Amino acid sequence: MLKIRDFWVSWRRYRFGLLLLGVCLSAILASPQVAMSTQSTAAATTESAAVAEVAKQPLPQPSKSPAVLPQQAALTTNVKKTVLENGLTVLTKEVRNAPVVTVQVWYKIGSRNEAPGVNGIAHQLEHMLFKGTKDRPIQFGRLFAALGSSFNAFTSYDQTAYFGTVEKNKLSSLLTLEADRMQNSTIDTEKLTGEKRVVISELQGYENGPSYRLDRAVKRAAFPSTPYGLTVGGTKADVEKFTVEQVRSYYDSYYAPNNATLVVVGDFDTASLMAKVRETVGKVPRRELKVAKPTVTPATTKPQRRLTLKQPGSTQIAIEVYPLPEATHPDVPAIDVMNYVLTEGRSSRMYQAIVETGIATSLDGGAANLAAGGWYEISSIVEVGKSLPKLEAAIDKEIKLLQTKGAAAGEIARAKAQLKASYLLGNRDINSQARQLGNDQTTTGDYQFTDKYLAGVERVTAADVQRVAKKYLQPNLKTIGFFEPTQITAKTAAPAEGGGKTADNFAPGAPVDPSELAKYLPALDPDTASQNQSLPQEVKLKNGLRVFLLPDASTPTVTLSGNIQAGTEYDNPAKAGLASLTATNLLSGTKTQSALAIAQTLESRGAGLAFAASREGVGLGGNALSKDLPVLLQTLSDVVQNANFPQQKFELSRQRALTALKLELDSPNSVARKKFQQTVYPLNHPFTIFPTQETLTGLTPADLQTFYRQHYLPSNTILAIVGDFKVAQVKSLLEQKLGNWSATATPVKLNYPQPQFPAKQVQVNPSLPGKTQAITLLGNKAIDRKDPRYYSALVLNQILGGDTLSSRLGTEIRDRQGLTYGIYSSFAAGKRQGTFIISMQTAPEDAQKATRSTIALLKDLQTKGVTTAEVANAKRSIASNYTVELASPDEIAGATLGNAVYGLNPNEISEFPKKIKAVTLEQVNQVAKELIQPDRLVVITAGPPKQ
Repeated sequence: MLKIRDFWVSWRRYRFGLLLLGVCLSAILASPQVAMSTQSTAAATTESAAVAEVAKQPLPQPSKSPAVLPQQAALTTNVKKTVLENGLTVLTKEVRNAPVVTVQVWYKIGSRNEAPGVNGIAHQLEHMLFKGTKDRPIQFGRLFAALGSSFNAFTSYDQTAYFGTVEKNKLSSLLTLEADRMQNSTIDTEKLTGEKRVVISELQGYENGPSYRLDRAVKRAAFPSTPYGLTVGGTKADVEKFTVEQVRSYYDSYYAPNNATLVVVGDFDTASLMAKVRETVGKVPRRELKVAKPTVTPATTKPQRRLTLKQPGSTQIAIEVYPLPEATHPDVPAIDVMNYVLTEGRSSRMYQAIVETGIATSLDGGAANLAAGGWYEISSIVEVGKSLPKLEAAIDKEIKLLQTKGAAAGEIARAKAQLKASYLLGNRDINSQARQLGNDQTTTGDYQFTDKYLAGVERVTAADVQRVAKKYLQPNLKTIGFFEPTQITAKTAAPAEGGGKTADNFAPGAPVDPSELAKYLPALDPDTASQNQSLPQEVKLKNGLRVFLLPDASTPTVTLSGNIQAGTEYDNPAKAGLASLTATNLLSGTKTQSALAIAQTLESRGAGLAFAASREGVGLGGNALSKDLPVLLQTLSDVVQNANFPQQKFELSRQRALTALKLELDSPNSVARKKFQQTVYPLNHPFTIFPTQETLTGLTPADLQTFYRQHYLPSNTILAIVGDFKVAQVKSLLEQKLGNWSATATPVKLNYPQPQFPAKQVQVNPSLPGKTQAITLLGNKAIDRKDPRYYSALVLNQILGGDTLSSRLGTEIRDRQGLTYGIYSSFAAGKRQGTFIISMQTAPEDAQKATRSTIALLKDLQTKGVTTAEVANAKRSIASNYTVELASPDEIAGATLGNAVYGLNPNEISEFPKKIKAVTLEQVNQVAKELIQPDRLVVITAGPPKQ
């Protein structure tokens, strides 16, 4: 389903700050993204005057130093551009690493093409393009799922994009489907009415996050007279008023080949591909575009420069923005280098001055460089009780220092290294490469823009950085907003009386027949023999450390991932949070290096290393240019053997953990999941233990050191390294850096009491004031990864709720009834017995109806079972998608690592598709009876108090 994101926060390497709303998520219940909202005071100058003030500043004079851009960094090497007779721009890039291909269609339509009253119509239209066409009156998500496609879509400020990745013999099918919905999409009253409910559910879900509301308010205040001051998703008031004629008009005006870019990257022959493109998308007639150019309207009031939003929440938030020029402006490279000096990484100025001193819990910054201008944004989270004015003063001080004294040569070098490495590391897979091409072409009109941008980064000098800081970060241009919580709630409700059994007076509609679906699937290309995928080679050191190595010379980069058996399952009730704090503090200093020295060592090379605890292990992740692998491994070796947990860094990390806990207690998703775990599992089960303010406050550095010595052992660690290296050299490096890691401790034995189905349905309704949407979880105990029923459970899950656009749950609860923005099911199967869970987001008044409908559907599934056609379709989809996922070397390494952690056969990575294909109808129906108990479900609904 759709998800809103701050694109420039998560994809900062692309420079273009794009607020995305995408159509197909892997999970809808993610934590709220950092964003923000309004109420306020008067301001000094109008926005148009502010922009004019920036515009009249002298343009930058490019440095005369030559660009030093490694050949491997040229992201558009082998890219071919073709413009067809109908005006469609086609970008192709052959990448023969795996037998898969990605197809993306980018349209020049986004929220910048809107105005108050029709805000969100581009996003609404994106939804509608999955509702079917004249020739294919069926949900397109089902067609993509049947092809085994990894698919999605998003709307941003400047564009809307649709993308899918499939096995190479399905390339023509994707082109046919994209050509169909480019010209034949059905937009009628019935479909629009239902999908408007879904969009409103999505938008209200974002309203649950104070950061979203504050971000919206700040952008409106900063840009009151341009479309960039509008939210990408729109408002509930506008969405409710959309008419069929309005939405269809936008479709007719913008969805044309001469307003689109088709990007194809992967395993294909360009000449053959272009013939297919001409036969499909190339035959869509060009259209006279009735595109209204975005205009800047005169501001009727002065923009608010300071505002405060006071609403229920858990912590304080601050966000400030400064207007910036368009993405193609020659100052953009220097602005991004400036940002890296100020905010990127632990060694950056603001992190050291503001986060490391405890003024703020977190701080993030980035430039949103859009087609018609953008902004520079700094956002922070500040715990309640600390001073927001002190935070603002500290930020202003660092900006002023940069403006008056400039940056040191070492800072500029570090920033450039980080920035350039982020592009190389961010373009390793075909999906990312295609996104970069599509984004560049539609935003700047030049698919080679990134290569030129990186050349510009090479030319940036310290004087350039100082100049752009003076030019753009002027106090009179700043808009700043604060969120101050008025009510903090950390309570959860007790179980409802009598177990809270839900009445079921609902009959689900008939499931979609895959044979009916097959009528609308385009023909596949001949299935050519695919190359054998290389699998990682295992190396085991004498100390018990296991490492999987997978060479991949496609880019000059390496990725390090791993698992250490030191997860939260080892927490005890009195010291809950210990595992996470230990992992967090590994990079806080060692016997020989301070936290700053470690950060400088890595960040000066554009490398990164991080640790995070989950319930069944500590995940570690690192990346670097291939030449810096020795440095990455040396840093890893130091922190896993010599971490010393200094008191000051520990106190800061604990305060961040306490703030994070407050955010969790204010998140319906987090509250629901915690209560679900504690209800499904017995009271003394490790999976029911969560940190509290009391347990976190009671921890000491000595506790961390004890836990570290007990669990951080080579025999508890499995690593995977993927990238551009020689196996023999890395083996030698591993022996040198990690071969002497010797640690012994008595293994800790944990008690895992067996969870049981409850005697009857249990319903719990945690109440969170100030929320607009409810999160409902339904489920019960299930299986572990080694259970032989695992493969049958996957097939069952694919049919039931594996994808919100193609599953029974999605078809019924989302499409037919319009009750949810997204609904998913999953089996969480790890080393220990996991859970079966269904998750959905609804309006509070729809939660009970959605729950009743879901339970009725589960009962229908148990009594009638699934069909042979459904099983066959699900098996094909899972097997095909598995091939697509493993096209990335990083995914292969991750799958190999996971199999090793779960104790599976080393051949599992190649045996998995065979085991899926061997699943029978009888096995799926039997698993449904054994693992799904509709009358004995745990039902958790977290959201606003009942009226």
